[in-house]
Amino acid sequence: MVRACLVFAITVVATPLAAQQPAATTGLAAAPSTRASAIVNLATPREAPVADSARIRIDYGQPHLRGRKLHSGNLVPLDSVWRLGANEATELETGVDLLIGGQPVPKGKYTLHALPTAAGWKLIVNKNPGNEYKAEQDLVRIDLRKRMLASPTESLSISLIPSTATGKPAGELRIVWGDVELSTTWSMR
Repeated sequence: MVRACLVFAITVVATPLAAQQPAATTGLAAAPSTRASAIVNLATPREAPVADSARIRIDYGQPHLRGRKLHSGNLVPLDSVWRLGANEATELETGVDLLIGGQPVPKGKYTLHALPTAAGWKLIVNKNPGNEYKAEQDLVRIDLRKRMLASPTESLSISLIPSTATGKPAGELRIVWGDVELSTTWSMR
């Protein structure tokens, strides 16, 4: 019993110390960007399992600041269309017709981009699949509300937050990264 406790104590003490070694000596490197999804199921809990046709999904690459400033270098340049995420294009898939920021978005698959400027941000819903942005394929450009955060958020986060109000499904699309929170409304048409 004493031997088991001693082994446990050494493991607990040694693990944090090993984690504090520089990356060169431990072989550790910064974690790569990850994939994340925001999903809203539009069926009520009493209904049968939700089919893909009753779902809104945003799939995106989740970049991390890693000590950088949001608008520094090529991370998120001002006055240029940004892919809204890391690596692969951010994809919006909806099984229902939507209004996003009051703009009609028919059911289907789209890519999401952003246009950050000093005056504000726009969310771009684009019909072109893949990483290459083509302005002529823009479905809509939506003004985003901007709020500055007191504490920065390390990793990009995109959320679909459903409203608790009665009526047609609706809510808020929220994008948070660095010291910025962006948002707009969404609702089923």
